[in-house]
Order: sequence, then structure tokens, then C-alpha cells
Amino acid sequence: MENDNIKLTSSEIGTLWGEYVNGTMTEIVNKHMISIIEDGETKQIFEIAIKTWEKQKKQLVSFIEKDGFPVPIGFTESDLNKNAERLFSDTFCLNYLHIMTIHGLVGHTTALSVSIRKDLREFYNSCVDDAKNMYDLTIELLLKKGVFQRDPYFYPNETPEIITSTDFMDGFFGKGRVLSSTELISISLNIKKGVMAKALSIGFSQVTESKDIRKFFEELEKAADESLQNLSEILHKDNLPVPMSWESEITASKDSPFSDKLMLYHMGFLAQTAQVYYGTGLAGSMRTDLALAYEKAILKSLGITRKWFGIMVKNKWLEQPPLAPNRKELAQDK
Repeated sequence: MENDNIKLTSSEIGTLWGEYVNGTMTEIVNKHMISIIEDGETKQIFEIAIKTWEKQKKQLVSFIEKDGFPVPIGFTESDLNKNAERLFSDTFCLNYLHIMTIHGLVGHTTALSVSIRKDLREFYNSCVDDAKNMYDLTIELLLKKGVFQRDPYFYPNETPEIITSTDFMDGFFGKGRVLSSTELISISLNIKKGVMAKALSIGFSQVTESKDIRKFFEELEKAADESLQNLSEILHKDNLPVPMSWESEITASKDSPFSDKLMLYHMGFLAQTAQVYYGTGLAGSMRTDLALAYEKAILKSLGITRKWFGIMVKNKWLEQPPLAPNRKELAQDK
């Protein structure tokens, strides 16, 4: 049997399904952004991003249909208000594309790691290459425009050092140590992602027409800010710089460029992925104050996600992914 004629496994159809839904969401956001961007270099990168997704979308549809699964609804032109006023600055758009590229790179790599069929592995390898290229493009332009904040610099020790005391884990009292470079990896990334989530929640809250959804966005903004404050305070204690905020890159427009469905789904996506990144940070933390900050952020994000799920279900906006066969129901139907 040819490798690419083997039926999709549950993990494989799950990743294809998720890639399609999330990809169509990002596609609509990118289409709005490219319509308002004034800077030529930034617009050019968005054109590459949109063309890249169009190529990937066709392949995703082919994989899903070949095994007889219905193609998800995802998001379409009906979720885009083409006449909406500018909600984001060019700088925000470029930063947004950079952060979402990181999400895509992680998602493609995860999908590759659970793919067995050769055609799927080849597809996700190409997606990883596309994401790596987009990562380079966004980084280079952010650096060129002077709007990318590098992570803190450390000074090298003369020789390797060994941990000699359990005090290494203490971050609350005077004897607590400074942050390690391995801990800074997650702190920096979580702050950058949190900054974007907070800015998006502010922008979305001012354009949605639903009071319930606006209340949810405001709650999410508060949760994101609390997490940012806790992580930033830890950096401040060690006299380390904190990444810049993006609130000033959101305009005063009250004209929504997107449907409430898309905006709500987008913030739910960010809340769920935040749990993963917070968990990674928690696993790599050896200071008690940092571990506690991540634990609080995870618990807060779990509560936010539960409320998000309720609103999505209430409005019948949440698509159901493919489910395992219910053997008990099948037996009863005989």
C-alpha cells in the first residue's frame, strides 16, 4: 500500500482540522491589515503571507476531502468588513504577523511530530519552511524599523558554575538569586505574547456591538494585564528591561473590521495557547516566585477559557472537531 493512501489517523485529521480553522481566521485578519497598511515593505510581507496561506489552504482541503471528512467552515469573507476604518497601526500589524508566525511555526512543528503519512510529513515540512521564512522577514523588518526589542543581554562568566544550594529556588526573600538565562526564554516570550493579547482585547472591546462579548474582552484584558504586571515586576527586581506595550498602536475607531465570531474565537485561541506557553515557563522555572506567577496565570486563563466556551456555544459559533466513534450508541442503533 502506498504511504499516502493510508487512512488518516485521529491525530492527523485533528491537526489538519485545526490548521484549517486557525488559518482561515488569520487569513481574514491579514486581509484587513493589508488593506490599511501604508508602508510598502510591510505590505509586501503581508502579500507573501496571504499567498503562502492560499497554497497551504488548497493542500489542507485536498487532504481532508480525500478521506471523506467535511471541510470545516472556519472563517470566510462574511467575517470581514471591507469598509471598516483603520483599527491598527502599521507597526502593530507587523508585530501581529511576527507573533502569529511564532504560533504557526510551533503549530506546524507539532503537526509534523504526529504525522505518519509521507505526504503529510512533506506538507508540514514545507509549512515549517514557510513559517521560518516569514519569521526571518518579520524580524528583519522590525529590526530595520527599530521597533523590535531584543531580550536582555547577559555578561559571560569566566568558567562554568555548579548549583551548590537549594537557595537557588528561592525568589521571595533577600537571599533570592537573579533570573537565569533559561528562565528568561519563557518570560520574554510570554510578555510579548501577552502584550499583543492585551492590545487586541482593547481594540476588539471598543468595536464589538455585543455587551456580553465586550465584558469578556475587558475581563481578558484585565487578566492579560495582571499576568504582564507579575512577570514585569520580576524583571524589574533584577533591573532587566520589559518589552514595550502596544496599546498606543490601536486607533480610536469604533468600526469593527471583523465579525464578533472571529474576534471572540481569536481571543479564545490566544487564551488557550497562553496556557501552553505558561506551562512551558512553569516547567522551566526554578525560582518559587516565578513558578507562582505562572500558576496564577494558568488558573486565570483556564477560567477565561471556560467563559469563552460558554459564549461561543451560546451563539452557535463553535465548530465541533471530528470525534471518535461512540461504540455504545452504534450498538444501540442495531
